[in-house]
Amino acid sequence: MTHALRAAVAAMLLAALAACTGSSGWHTDEGAAWGTLYHITYRAPRELHDSVRATMRAVELSVSPFEPASRICAVNAGRTDTLDATLAQLVEASQQVWRLSGGAFDPTVLPVVDLWGFGPAGRTAEPTQQQIDSALATVGIDRCRLLPGRRLVRPSEGTRLDFSAIAKGMGVDAVAAMLRRNGATDYMVEIGGEVALGGQSPRGGMWRIQIDAPVADDPTGAAHERLRVVSLPGGACVATSGNYRNYRVRADGTRAGHIISPRTGRPAEAEALAATVVAPSCMTADALATAAMAMHPDSAMRMAAALPHTHLLLVLPAGTDTFRTVQSPGFPR
Repeated sequence: MTHALRAAVAAMLLAALAACTGSSGWHTDEGAAWGTLYHITYRAPRELHDSVRATMRAVELSVSPFEPASRICAVNAGRTDTLDATLAQLVEASQQVWRLSGGAFDPTVLPVVDLWGFGPAGRTAEPTQQQIDSALATVGIDRCRLLPGRRLVRPSEGTRLDFSAIAKGMGVDAVAAMLRRNGATDYMVEIGGEVALGGQSPRGGMWRIQIDAPVADDPTGAAHERLRVVSLPGGACVATSGNYRNYRVRADGTRAGHIISPRTGRPAEAEALAATVVAPSCMTADALATAAMAMHPDSAMRMAAALPHTHLLLVLPAGTDTFRTVQSPGFPR
């Protein structure tokens, strides 16, 4: 998942807080986690920064393939076949999105992702077709089974889990849930561009969230051009995926995007430049946005329409250096 979606927290929220000098109880927290940045604004009786970071660390120790002490690393290495509650939830949610997307979303594609240099292995050479076929033989979230006691049965010893395309959204949900447990009903949680909203903004009323336009020539993510700003109520979550910032350049000069098709084992030949999903769960929005990038736009729209209160915005190319948008009827404005 890229950082294509920003909540405009650095400018919009700080400006809002400055304007709300009479509204006590608002707190802001920002920093780095999971290889990205986070910005969190909430109203609560006390500061909850330590709890925010403890929640993010707990998620990391469960799902991060880059954290050697994580449970997912132990599972992938064969040191245990027992998942924790977070991983079990991700398996079940991923199987649902696998079905909705017709197999376009599959978190067991890690061996193929590694081949293309986007995983923890850090490979640099382009894989051969034989290597791709061998790695694809281990892929199949639909063939994974959860037994009592959260024991995972994988279809192959080489099957490995990588929830990078859904775990960040789940982590946003986890932080939002922690805030609610501690009395914060008004909040905005943004981690690496994935957003969960609660209650009202510091100005009162709905939250205003910025969606970025594709900036194809900036793989660092430093440049951001506004596509639109949407107004969203508390309870809404937003996630965006795109191939235009996270890619590798092949030997022939063409780009290989980071979203790998579980069907072909190659970078997805996506029609869309970016996909933004609004849903009640950030975990669901995260997974659907990634899946939409590997699907035909019509199929992606049908996928989003199959879930209640879920809406999709696609950015599609419209000639050289231009683009157009299509969206489901209920996408916020």
